[in-house]
Amino acid sequence: MLHTPLAKHLPHVSKLVFGCMGLGGGWNKDAITSAHLKQTHECIDNAFEGGINFFDHADIYTFGKAEQVFGKALSERPELREKMYIQSKCGIRFEDEQGPKRYDFSAKWIEESVEGSLKRLNTDYLDVLMLHRPDPLMEVDEIAQIFSCLQESGKVRNFAVSNMQQHQMNFLQHALDMPIVANQIEASLQKHQFVDEGVYAGSADGKDLNFTPGSVEYCRHFDIQIQSWGSLCQGLYTGSDLSNASQADINTSILVNKLAALYETSPEAIVLAWLLRHPASIQPIIGTTNAKRIAASCDAVNVELSREHWYALYVSAKGHELP
Repeated sequence: MLHTPLAKHLPHVSKLVFGCMGLGGGWNKDAITSAHLKQTHECIDNAFEGGINFFDHADIYTFGKAEQVFGKALSERPELREKMYIQSKCGIRFEDEQGPKRYDFSAKWIEESVEGSLKRLNTDYLDVLMLHRPDPLMEVDEIAQIFSCLQESGKVRNFAVSNMQQHQMNFLQHALDMPIVANQIEASLQKHQFVDEGVYAGSADGKDLNFTPGSVEYCRHFDIQIQSWGSLCQGLYTGSDLSNASQADINTSILVNKLAALYETSPEAIVLAWLLRHPASIQPIIGTTNAKRIAASCDAVNVELSREHWYALYVSAKGHELP
């Protein structure tokens, strides 16, 4: 399997990432309980057991409780911190007395967000800080200044972006003294627009794709790690109720299970192996807290789909043949 670009910055980083959005008891204001803490410990252990040492957070996940409960787990087992890489995101602000839901890449907000994440996570530093969603009002020189301050203070070691296209990344990178090490996008067997964009280049059939041409190639050219969120398609092909699913989704679920039997692995591993087979060395994020699904997902690194099977899954998910 191809190298993981992020390994240049985080040696020995795992090919899969554990997404922590499901920790902390849900999107509510309820207090964290001992059950939530127990679940967090179990998820960390299950991830490590499967070979995952990279944990993805955001300051907003379950209104900050995901980071908080993770930090509680680290306070009880501080020796785990040096065995893992922690990434968190900032830039999304929910509606409050000051305004509607919005994005904020101001230096003040980035700094406040980092301080909040460090406190909740009970750590002195983030291995990666990621800007969560593009802010139309971003000032790249202001971002560059606060990034430098955060790096010089040791609070953030690497910087990345999420949901950005190549022109936004290029514009930001020109102002930075440090590299953008990753870009996290929605990509999966179901959300395959990142592949469609290249397939339909120069074709009117691609006019409605919400994916900027060349973004994948830009990341590959500059060794920017592509991370995929929504990688498991919310279980669409691996056990979800298909009573209201399209025929394409039903057919793809059947194919995924057929290939799982052929490769002697799990359906989850096949869905993730489809991403891993792409030459961009995509790093899938898995967001399940179910121990069996975590283990099933981790086997993906042992599966290398044939070219024919990769295309069979892609065409099946599309629901029609390629042009």
